[in-house]
Amino acid sequence: MKPETPYIGMDCHDGHSQVAVMASDGTILDERRVTDSALAEFAREYAGSPVAIEATGFYRHVYETLDEYTDVTLVNPKKTRVIAEASVKTDKIDAQMLAHLLRANLVAESYVPPRKIRENRDLVRTRKTLVEDRTRVKSRVRAVLKRTGNQYRSELFGPTGREFLAELSLADTDRVIVETYLDVVDTYDEQIATLDREIEAVAKENPEAKLLQTIPSVGAFSAVLLTAEIGEIERFPSHEKLVSYAGLNPTVRQSSNHETRGGISKEGSAAMRWVLTQCVNTAVNCGNEYLTEFYGRLKQRKNHQIAVVATARKLLVSIYYMLTREEKYAPPVS
Repeated sequence: MKPETPYIGMDCHDGHSQVAVMASDGTILDERRVTDSALAEFAREYAGSPVAIEATGFYRHVYETLDEYTDVTLVNPKKTRVIAEASVKTDKIDAQMLAHLLRANLVAESYVPPRKIRENRDLVRTRKTLVEDRTRVKSRVRAVLKRTGNQYRSELFGPTGREFLAELSLADTDRVIVETYLDVVDTYDEQIATLDREIEAVAKENPEAKLLQTIPSVGAFSAVLLTAEIGEIERFPSHEKLVSYAGLNPTVRQSSNHETRGGISKEGSAAMRWVLTQCVNTAVNCGNEYLTEFYGRLKQRKNHQIAVVATARKLLVSIYYMLTREEKYAPPVS
């Protein structure tokens, strides 16, 4: 008789994982600590078995190694409260609980996009991080100017700003500090330019990104970021689900017969919210009449921030239907 396929729970850590192998009746068949170097060997040993791992900061390598041999499920710890809120937490208990939930079909699964989409996410997220790091370095240059009683009202890091910095009278130490920061900014510029070329190549080959670039204000970077964060559009049965995934859905509190709507949930993809608001800020200044008119009406009644968020939500709804219908951007004519 062919032995039954066991259920495996894996509690992942940096460099190793605690494993629990469970039979269909709940009996623990095996418990061990598996290092990352032995992970592929373990996966081959239990090839074809269902495995549950938590979505932690260490899951990526584990998931991709297991995925070659096993039926791996990424568990959402926020939704699997029995793990997240357990009063007694040890690596062994967490691994056993994951195996049990998998065996009982009670796992709250997290979406894992195909490898190519994961790679695109890495690409645009790295670019976003480098831009943020460069901004922090630029702020340090401005801090030196402020500390030394200098100011420059125009773009400090353009050609004229660089001339101003080069001719500025500074103490030797401050001059070294400014020049060091400028060298770092230049290095970031070069690395970001390299990533931009990679992203533009992806945008030219990706059908969904090409569609999104028909929206005024959505360039190659924004299009690739949005498609990478959304993943496969088929997993969203409605535009409301996509809006919720982006964290742009309003919070609702109910008490008795009263319903109160608050700000947006911010529980989804922070990168999506960021890029959508960037696109909206660009759109209202670049002739996107549909979004500009909507933003303007709302800003008169509310304020800029509320109008931007609501317009970002409206843009995301358009994106949903563009991707599901495979259509170019064609807003209604007012």
